[in-house]
Amino acid sequence: MKMYLISDNTDSYIGMRLAGIDGVVVDSRQRFVAEFTSAIDDKEVAVVLLTKKAAELDAELVEKTKLSRSVPLVVEIPDKYGREKEMDSITKYVRDAIGLNI
Repeated sequence: MKMYLISDNTDSYIGMRLAGIDGVVVDSRQRFVAEFTSAIDDKEVAVVLLTKKAAELDAELVEKTKLSRSVPLVVEIPDKYGREKEMDSITKYVRDAIGLNI
């Protein structure tokens, strides 16, 4: 099982490549959807990492996938710009999935 990164910038992509994680840099919604769909359908991929800005290219598809599939695990990570002040994504995921506030 492997991890796969979908990034909006080359800095995050290169950093993950140095850690041994393969991936791709996307610059449009169409490319994001194609790469994301390919990654979640790949039986070898256990974890799909998405930079925050890449995930925002089609946030509805990402949320739908997180809520409907257990494999692969879809994780949004901060990119080179850091983390925005918002609710922790794990907490938001639990709230959206089961309606429980933590």
